[in-house]
Amino acid sequence: AAGRASDQDSGGGLLKVVVAIGAIGWVDICRLTRAQLLTLRQKDYVLAAKAIGASPLQIAVRHLLPNALAPLIVAITLGVPAAMFTEAGLSFLGFGINDPLPSWGKMVADSNSYIRVYWHLGLFPTLMIAITMLTFSFVGDGLRDALDPRTNKS
Repeated sequence: AAGRASDQDSGGGLLKVVVAIGAIGWVDICRLTRAQLLTLRQKDYVLAAKAIGASPLQIAVRHLLPNALAPLIVAITLGVPAAMFTEAGLSFLGFGINDPLPSWGKMVADSNSYIRVYWHLGLFPTLMIAITMLTFSFVGDGLRDALDPRTNKS
């Protein structure tokens, strides 16, 4: 049991951070899903499927799910930078991932005491946070453009 307690002390913050970020992030995804499904239920093709006697499961699998997936995939892709920024911020403030596990926010926080001499210790983790967040944002924008049926693909 003593070895197990030391395992939790070394890096035990990871589970707490994941749960905290997940607890806040899922609400937006659920809200978007609900709005999408409420909108799609009123579409003519769903009403036509109901009129010809399709079961609710058939309507959900053939009509609602495929049309609701694209915005959800984009929202999740765009939500990753927000989760990364939250984790980096929590780690920077000391509430995030514990020492044995690497975190860019923790690296920036640790570099604060050496900033005058070793300025690059804080610069490179900060640049990596920015580059990674921008990459996910660009991928999300690209997915939105590719999966949006209203865009002109000619």
